[in-house]
Amino acid sequence: MGVLNVTPDSFSDGGRYLEVDTAIARGFELVAEGADLVDVGGESTRPGASPVAPADELARIEPVIRALAPVVRVSVDTRHAEVADAALTAGATLLNDVSASLWPVAARHGAGWVAVHMAGTPTTMQDDPRYHDVVAEVTAFLVGRAEAALAGGVGEVWIDPGIGFGKRPEHNLALLSGVRILAATGHPVLVGTSRKGFLGGLTGGAPVDDRLEASLASAVWAMSQGAGMVRVHDVAPTVQAATLVGSDVAAPVGSGQ
Repeated sequence: MGVLNVTPDSFSDGGRYLEVDTAIARGFELVAEGADLVDVGGESTRPGASPVAPADELARIEPVIRALAPVVRVSVDTRHAEVADAALTAGATLLNDVSASLWPVAARHGAGWVAVHMAGTPTTMQDDPRYHDVVAEVTAFLVGRAEAALAGGVGEVWIDPGIGFGKRPEHNLALLSGVRILAATGHPVLVGTSRKGFLGGLTGGAPVDDRLEASLASAVWAMSQGAGMVRVHDVAPTVQAATLVGSDVAAPVGSGQ
């Protein structure tokens, strides 16, 4: 899943693809790099982000979705029902939902749905996140939402632990360690760690644009533990890593090959 932020304030590339033509061109670049799906968002959900009016959010993303939908599968990254409804009408077929509440919209459109765990809202989620057992609590929450969506008629449901969404660094690491537990629920797992702040903290304060190696390492780990999809900014190198993880050529340690 390639990230396409049509926003002025996203933590990594805010403002870079705010103009419609530039965003569409970036979407085609992601396809050329090997993205199976392009995730289009018009409201930043970085920690501390201010809300965006749904009309403004939709004006940013709808023409981009219409342009990309004929050539690649498109998901819409939103927490607003009216935006989700219009985006799915425009051609998106997956709803990437950080509110984990919009499955009825996906059901009405016959679209897929991603339940993302987030504590609070983007404005407040990093104020003081606390968990007794973050893996158990996030897993239980996501399974409950997934089962409700499936019972409500959604045919394709993904679960995403929401790395960085109301989580301290230790919570993020615990959830990465627990990807196999999430995968064992039987629901396909989406993981998004790309360029996130906790990776910078783990790598000596690396700035956003210097977190490729850490992003690749965390994506490879997630895939090796059972994640079915990773959400990334750097598609081409991640596709190479995914190809290796999914290949049968890796020789066992000590084989001499």
